[in-house]
Amino acid sequence: MTSPDAPENPYLLLTPGPLSSSSTVKAAMLQDWCTWDKDYNSIVQEIRAELLSLATSNLDYTVVLMQGSGTFCLESVIGTGLGNDDKLLVLANGTYGSRMAEIACYLGIALAVIDFGETGAVDLKQIEVQLQTDPAITHVAVVHCETTTGRLNDIVAIGRLAKSFGKTYIVDAMSSFGGMAMSMEGMQADYLVSSANKCIQGVPGFGFIIARREVLASTAGQARSLSLNMYEQWRTMERGEGKWRFTSPTHVVHAFYQALRELREEGGIAARAARYLENQRLLVDGMHHLGFECLLADDCQSPIITAFISPQQPGYHFEEFYLALKAKGFVIYPGSVTEVETFRIGNIGEVYPDDIRRLLKAIAESINW
Repeated sequence: MTSPDAPENPYLLLTPGPLSSSSTVKAAMLQDWCTWDKDYNSIVQEIRAELLSLATSNLDYTVVLMQGSGTFCLESVIGTGLGNDDKLLVLANGTYGSRMAEIACYLGIALAVIDFGETGAVDLKQIEVQLQTDPAITHVAVVHCETTTGRLNDIVAIGRLAKSFGKTYIVDAMSSFGGMAMSMEGMQADYLVSSANKCIQGVPGFGFIIARREVLASTAGQARSLSLNMYEQWRTMERGEGKWRFTSPTHVVHAFYQALRELREEGGIAARAARYLENQRLLVDGMHHLGFECLLADDCQSPIITAFISPQQPGYHFEEFYLALKAKGFVIYPGSVTEVETFRIGNIGEVYPDDIRRLLKAIAESINW
């Protein structure tokens, strides 16, 4: 199957988000909405309920929507979720883990970081030692799919360890939620953070937090920001039955409402995950056939985005390669690993196996060695 809207787009986004969305998701933004109107607020409530159902059936959890990018949501969780006497342990093996540490630094939050390196795996033993030797740590945060490399971190094992020490657990599932099966109970997460423009296949403009009610309720008065006050945003949505504290991205919200409908129609997360897995399998097999090497081993590679080592060929220059593929209708991602030169190709969004086959044909036509 080929993405139904491919002919009307100048190129397909093979990135970890923003990503190519369906024509019907884009069309959903053509209607204007009033933020105070009950029709709009009821849509917000439906979105909150459906997001919750994708992660848990337990009503001890709740959902908060937050204006801005996924990083805004992360900052709202870190800036509201930790009090003045709390300390955050960040487990970093890429850009986005390091970003959580950077947020904590900006906010003046006590911080410890275990940096496993850009291509390194999270080591549970190191975490255990850190938790044993630093009792001031109250919160543990990790990225599920680190899109710097495409690595998956074992959020279930990390959660089990964090909870054995009684810590609050924050999972950045920005690039994976909606495209991979996961549950709040399985992770033992207190907060899960994701964004509208990732695997749900909406467009940029807001993110969301799935949180344990009891933990969220305990954060009253802790926020370090007016607009990123997660607690007050949640309280307003609860009391106002879908009302946002400040102007919400109404068109983006309605597009997300349509995207959730399309997720259901596709067969839910299981069906979408199967499509992403098939996309990634075809991509890796085809790239290997063309002589490209993956940065990571298969056993830690996510189905979301794959980093490839740049070929050591005299005729290869990433910018030329990028522009050649763009001219053929595909936009890929530059690498962000400092240890080795890479580029990345995502396969989430409105992308289907036939799109990957067309991409591989375009790559074969674009390499000149």
